[in-house]
Parts: sequence; structure tokens; C-alpha cells
Amino acid sequence: MPRPTNEAQSDKQSIEKTTQRLTPAELDARLRFIVGLTLAITMVGIIAAVLFSLIFVTQPIDSQAPNDAEFFKLVTPIATFLTGALSGIMVTSGGSKRESE
Repeated sequence: MPRPTNEAQSDKQSIEKTTQRLTPAELDARLRFIVGLTLAITMVGIIAAVLFSLIFVTQPIDSQAPNDAEFFKLVTPIATFLTGALSGIMVTSGGSKRESE
């Protein structure tokens, strides 16, 4: 039976190093990052849609188009919720540091 070489042993050690389990704090940090990034991307999409509808969509001269008025009624609470959720995630991110001390 052939004896493993140093290269084979170093490969096995590098594989073992990459498959280590993450600590709960690291998992929490990754989760916060992913959720925050998702909410931020959604918020940017909403802002882009609102700006597009204000800049490039022709409005009636005397008032706002009914479709746009309903769109803004729908988007306002969604954007407010996303802003609150995103700020809540960012504010509470220091909580795990305080618990470990």
C-alpha cells in the first residue's frame, strides 16, 4: 500500500480547513448581510421605479394620472416598511457583540 506523500497530506489538510463549521456569530453576521443586501436592492429598485415614473412617463397637464396615483399609494407603505426593517437590522447588529462580553 503506497504511503501518502506530503502533497496529498497538505491537500487533505487544506480541505479540512475549508470545511470548518461557522460559529453562531459568523452565521448571524452572514444572515444579517444577506438580508440587509436583499432589502437594500429591493429599496433601490423601488426608488428607480418611482423616479422612472416621475421623469419619463407623460402626465396629464392638470393633474396626476390615476394609475400613477394608485402606484404611489401602493409603493409608499412598502418603502416605509423596507426602510424601517433595514435600519432595524443595522441598529441591532451590535447586539451579539455585547452579549459575548
